[in-house]
Amino acid sequence: MNRRSVLLAATALTALPRLPALAQGAPGDPIRPLVLITRPQAAAPAPFQAAELIAQEWRKLGLQVELRPLPGQQYSQVIWYERQRWDATMWQMVGRPERGDPDEMVYNLLHSANIATGYNFVGYSNPEYDRLAEAQRGEMDMARRQQLVREVQEVVNRDQPYAFLVHPVNLQAFNKQVFAEGSAVNQAGLGIRNFWNWISLQPTGRQRDIIVNSTEPVKATNPFYVSGAPDSWVTDLVWDRLMRVGPDGLPRPWAAETVTQPDPLTIDCVLRAGMTHHDGTPVTAEDVVFSYEAPGMGDESPMYKPFVQNIASVVATNDRTVRFTLKRPDAAFRIAVLAKLNIVSKRIWAPVVADYLNRPQNLESHVEERPIGSGPYRFVRSRVNEEVVLEANPNHWSRPKADRWIMRIILNVEATLGALRRGEINVLADYFGDPDLVKNMARQLPNMIAIREEVDIGFQFVGMNLRRPPFNDPAFRRAMSAAVNREMMAGAAWNGQAVPSNSMVSPALAAWHDQGIAGRVPGGNLEGARRMLQEAGYRMVGNRLHYPSGVRETTTPYQ
Repeated sequence: MNRRSVLLAATALTALPRLPALAQGAPGDPIRPLVLITRPQAAAPAPFQAAELIAQEWRKLGLQVELRPLPGQQYSQVIWYERQRWDATMWQMVGRPERGDPDEMVYNLLHSANIATGYNFVGYSNPEYDRLAEAQRGEMDMARRQQLVREVQEVVNRDQPYAFLVHPVNLQAFNKQVFAEGSAVNQAGLGIRNFWNWISLQPTGRQRDIIVNSTEPVKATNPFYVSGAPDSWVTDLVWDRLMRVGPDGLPRPWAAETVTQPDPLTIDCVLRAGMTHHDGTPVTAEDVVFSYEAPGMGDESPMYKPFVQNIASVVATNDRTVRFTLKRPDAAFRIAVLAKLNIVSKRIWAPVVADYLNRPQNLESHVEERPIGSGPYRFVRSRVNEEVVLEANPNHWSRPKADRWIMRIILNVEATLGALRRGEINVLADYFGDPDLVKNMARQLPNMIAIREEVDIGFQFVGMNLRRPPFNDPAFRRAMSAAVNREMMAGAAWNGQAVPSNSMVSPALAAWHDQGIAGRVPGGNLEGARRMLQEAGYRMVGNRLHYPSGVRETTTPYQ
């Protein structure tokens, strides 16, 4: 193990809400050694370096902190499915088009309804937060909804269920000798790594394949589950949706020819005529109905279930029209639901869902031998840790300009640049290395490399497991967050390609982001963190931080 990842004791303290009774008497038990889980350095150098910086500061507070890298599959398995087991983890929410509306970040990440199996994997529960998250969903007045979303951000700032770190600035590049530079499509909060770019890039010569890189493997190609960023890039292309979020961030009809709303609780979607799945069978209104009913069947699709909970009914009113009736008005419905859920073949998936209803596993574990959607690209093959190959769907109404879309899995980010220079990839889509290396390459090869930069909708953060003391104490979490120097981290770990974060709402979403939130981290520095811990009753004994008086350590260390 790297010498900087071993268990080390350090020196210091922290603080917040004043609990004078706890500050009296003998200190409680010493806090057990804590484990901060991260991805390996070669796969994610910036988050790994950020984890080292965080562990270093937490040790100064008198904590024993081990940094433990886990390979991709184990990393996801432990954090997502073994929620009682771990202490804290480096994690990210990646930018996706449907996250251009704040609802997914606001409601699904931290609403208590999503603790057991959904996005709220840290176990945050606050009735005040729940009320605000629900209210913004149903608020149709834009100004009032903006205010509610800002109030949500302030509650999170106070409770610090996450230690938000940065919003990355996506640095992407493409080979303009292969593609017409003017055909590249940028999307707010995403850059050129977006659906519209993949169907619009225009080859200029014999090379007609879009070849992108990913620094992590695809874990699942499943329309009811997305386990990571590269998974979502594939599912976006293989499966159609009723609507899509356009490059301008606004929803627009896609598989639905028209979307109308006769009243606040009724939405009618008319399907395009002649749509077919990749196996040649027609896309029907019944397929759409099933696609929106399946996530609500039991707990088979916990990732998507929250998005359909406001649907009172979905019915096919004729061969091409689907009517949604809502339980209450939903300001985000077009983006967060119609532009998010994938349209699947009922013929293929109804038996699968029925089978999983009788299994201990849920639908997320299902693996299709050859995924079949109706999207602009169709599945060709996937080789674990090597590549995913899709080909243009010749029967799609919006056939891509390229012949194939290929994702090459290159886990070492330094090797990625060599692949770009040699033409083994022609779109640098996933890069967390030194930005100067890319910019120098563009200066050296001005006729070959075009660069694009965009602040991401998503964010990087430390997820603190609120099920496990001491992270169940808001004062302790505030102190841990206060100790994080976000400005230094943005510069040192992300090489300046990031902006400090203290919110789940990115500054890329100017209409929703609280511009002052980044500067209001409680405590705001290491000394503030020490003070907060002291005021909350935590005590230093020697070089070890102890719980407040009377508190016993009963939690089993992570193994």
